[in-house]
Amino acid sequence: MAGIRDYGAYIPYNRLERSSIAQTWGGYPKKGEKAVANFDEDTVTMAVEAARACLSQGGNEKVDRFYFASTTAPYAEKQAASLAAAALDLSPGAFTMDVAGSLRAGTSGICAALDALRGNSATNALVTASDMRLGAPNGAKEMDFGDGAAALVLARDDVIAEIDAYYTVNHEIFDQFRPADHPYVLSWEDRFVREMGFSRVVVKAVTAAMAQFNVSWSDITIPVLTSPNPGYLKGIAKKFGWDPKLAAMDAIYPRAGNTGCAHSFLLLCHALDRAEPGDRILWANYGDGCDVMLLTVTDRILERKRGGVETQLATGSPTTYPKYLRWRNLVETEPPMRPRQEPVSAPALYRDRRCGMALQGSKCRECGTVQYPVQRICMNCRAKDSFDYYAFADRQGRVVTFSHDLLGVTPDPPTTVAAVDFEEGGRIMVDITDRDPKEIAINMAVEMTFRKFRRTNGIQVYWWKSRPVRKAQMMPLGKDQSSTVGGVAARVDGGGK
Repeated sequence: MAGIRDYGAYIPYNRLERSSIAQTWGGYPKKGEKAVANFDEDTVTMAVEAARACLSQGGNEKVDRFYFASTTAPYAEKQAASLAAAALDLSPGAFTMDVAGSLRAGTSGICAALDALRGNSATNALVTASDMRLGAPNGAKEMDFGDGAAALVLARDDVIAEIDAYYTVNHEIFDQFRPADHPYVLSWEDRFVREMGFSRVVVKAVTAAMAQFNVSWSDITIPVLTSPNPGYLKGIAKKFGWDPKLAAMDAIYPRAGNTGCAHSFLLLCHALDRAEPGDRILWANYGDGCDVMLLTVTDRILERKRGGVETQLATGSPTTYPKYLRWRNLVETEPPMRPRQEPVSAPALYRDRRCGMALQGSKCRECGTVQYPVQRICMNCRAKDSFDYYAFADRQGRVVTFSHDLLGVTPDPPTTVAAVDFEEGGRIMVDITDRDPKEIAINMAVEMTFRKFRRTNGIQVYWWKSRPVRKAQMMPLGKDQSSTVGGVAARVDGGGK
């Protein structure tokens, strides 16, 4: 049975209090905060981070299909999936596809991956969902929207959750939309969006899906529903017989915002962090229609280290509204008084794609010396052309020395540069991102992260930086957990009425 073998989540380190936005414009202060991607992040870098969490135990060479889902990909014409595949060091033979245009893009990718697995044209499919949508300044969506990504690895065996069936409907409606030449998401009047869009479509789709799946609410342990507005879930709760107070809650929105097509993935990951063997999960995702899936959690869930979503939510740092405006180019600022950057060389990027995109160094076959970048002649034993490629991206390192450059050109001064020594050898000079400059110290543990580096002539250059380690935690298991996921209680023992 095809299902989910592994999952990973990524929520940016920086958080913006909604009240600070309201104070700027004099509006109504909403509670909570939103996750804000750093100036050196975009949907590709976030998707890479989420996928690395999926592939942390290895297996990138086994991925033969990769679907990148987003409504805010960095290029209108250039495949984001191929960029992310290069950073993840996937096989050149892996099939890659971008899925876009709808908040259902992520679950549409899941449906395509399932069809490939069941048709025996794939064995391991990686699906990422990543978004960083913009709401117009001084608008409700600016407070609501957050940035984030999540990833699922689908396979036919060794799965932690079987996907028993899926049901999908399309529905044409102008509720939330963004023209191709417009930076901000637009929407129609709230009541129309809720009643003619979300509530009507989701109720019909879920009802039809459950009839097709031949299950009742008493069979469902964990419902996971995605809504454009958490408040809409109250009406759905009444129609399905759930407690409206529980249904109004969303574990991701208060601390990260609505993360677009990644939101349903993050809610599912949060549910899997708390699921137990035998749990039945109903997963529904809305956007120009509705995708509904039925999952059954297997015993293998107990073998996986869990709690990643809560760790991502808990390990953040406050940022300011002016920084957010600058990072998103929403305000015009004086350019730095520096010479113009040299144009990017496409041939140079092509030649460096393995060392630069995948951060591959070399390990000498004769003496085991590790070095970056790849060296044909070992600096230790002088052996020539006797090396294997060595991946630095998944290794942790420690800061040997560092400096803060107050004169460097950056949207987030100062520029923090460090020499990093890695556990098994090798040293790289890199920027440190997602950091508090006051907390940087010699011997600090850092990990590598894929980021934007510079952009000229429309070409975005990506490379790797380091950041202080965001430590994973084990979450307690058991039926007494009271956390909520996706608008309903994490466990709905006995189902609906």
